[in-house]
Amino acid sequence: MTWFASPKKLREAGVLGMNRRNVECILRYNKRSLYPLVDNKLKTKQAAIDAGVAVPELVGVIEHQFQIAQLLTTLGDRNQFVIKPVQGSGGKGILVIVNRDGDNFIKPSGQRVDVAYVKRHISNILSGLFSLGGRPDYAMIEALINFDESMAKYSYEGVPDVRVIIYRGYPVMAMIRCATHSSDGKANLHQGAVGVGLNLADGRAICAVQNGSLIDRHPDTHEVFTELQVPHWRDILMLASGAHEMTGLGYLGADIVLDKIHGPLILELNARPGLSIQVANQCGLLNRLHAIDDAILQQQRTIEERVSWSQREFAVTQHPVLQADSSPV
Repeated sequence: MTWFASPKKLREAGVLGMNRRNVECILRYNKRSLYPLVDNKLKTKQAAIDAGVAVPELVGVIEHQFQIAQLLTTLGDRNQFVIKPVQGSGGKGILVIVNRDGDNFIKPSGQRVDVAYVKRHISNILSGLFSLGGRPDYAMIEALINFDESMAKYSYEGVPDVRVIIYRGYPVMAMIRCATHSSDGKANLHQGAVGVGLNLADGRAICAVQNGSLIDRHPDTHEVFTELQVPHWRDILMLASGAHEMTGLGYLGADIVLDKIHGPLILELNARPGLSIQVANQCGLLNRLHAIDDAILQQQRTIEERVSWSQREFAVTQHPVLQADSSPV
């Protein structure tokens, strides 16, 4: 059966649709008053720091147009950094700089941009060009992640990140999002990144998808995904599961990056995580959500116990679909 099947067949396969996600997951388990904690990246970062959770280093925050003139002072001699809208979504408005050459800044693609370009980008962020609802925004500057070298061959011109869906404190499903040339070095599926479904048991690849089509290797590095296994896997699941206590949200997506020095870091949290993770895993979310509901009725568990339960109950014993000619579900 394909993902373009009838609604009845999709329901039988346990595929969670947007309307059902909104009503049964987001509206039921995410209090509206808690949204600012994850919609605002600065508040997310502070909440993580208060909870003792590791996050990427914050270089600076630009709140007003007149502060843009001090950009070079804020950066100092830093050659690598990321500029983000504080209230952005979907990867929009993120500018990644991997090096500097005099007065020029170099993007992951190798494109050179001048100081005026970077300042103009920040000005657009402050004007609300990339924010939710077009509201005036702040720009935050973070240190660029030096990602784990074991993952370098699976990403191109950018840092891969792991998205874990958490439901009522339990890991439900995970994927790693690998940057490509077409995604401009950003790990965002809507911009052309590759999503690779991951086995919750061990972090091994299950299936890979780009722009809705199954693939078996990275389009730029040509590295096959069959041997992909994310290191520090249990630590990642523990970090993601703990976001439930940190935010109070019952349904969320945790985006985690692997720094080669600091290990897993929480990059962002999302109160309305997308549903394409089901395609990357060739598996619906619905049956897993119901299993967690039943498990919670039987016993309350610690973070460690919840992670162990999910790894055991949602383990994938066969990986038959990591082939370019496979048909979805």
